Amino acid sequence: MIRLFTALEIEDEAAERLIRLQRGIDGARWIERDDLHLTLRFFGDMPENVADDLDAELALIPFTPLTIELEGVGVFGGAKPTALYVGVKPSDSLSLLQQRHEAAARRVGLSPDKRNFMPHVTIARLRHVEAAEAYGFVMAHNLFAAPPFSPGRVVLLSSRNSQGGGPYRCERTYPDDDLYSDEDWSPDHPE
Repeated sequence: MIRLFTALEIEDEAAERLIRLQRGIDGARWIERDDLHLTLRFFGDMPENVADDLDAELALIPFTPLTIELEGVGVFGGAKPTALYVGVKPSDSLSLLQQRHEAAARRVGLSPDKRNFMPHVTIARLRHVEAAEAYGFVMAHNLFAAPPFSPGRVVLLSSRNSQGGGPYRCERTYPDDDLYSDEDWSPDHPE
């Protein structure tokens, strides 16, 4: 069994701004730089053969460049906060990409995702943090924004069965970074 999800990576300048934001709450488990991401579709645990089928379906999805804008801060969990996140400005291109990943999951027999897609980047897991402290953080940083960036690929990540799941491992990229070897590349050959 393997636990998988697809995501967009966070560009360096935006990630550095997220890292600078990560302070001021005792008991928060801040997400490491390499684990910051924007989840497109969490697939969950699956047998290796289903993962192979999913990989084949994901490889067929065209990757169209898109722009990601990070803005605002929020908290999941209500009166018992579980996570802090930075919001992502919704866009038609991001929604379309996520819908294509949802459709790929259904084509390989996975159950539909019951949650509505709410693009975000989790910056901390909260355990034993009072709601007032979490919401105070949100109020202090609600005007947060980072420069827009354009991810160059989608990543298929695997995670551990634990709270937060990290560290994550990149299993595949779309488009495939290894599609062309160095010998195949030429100035006339598209990257």
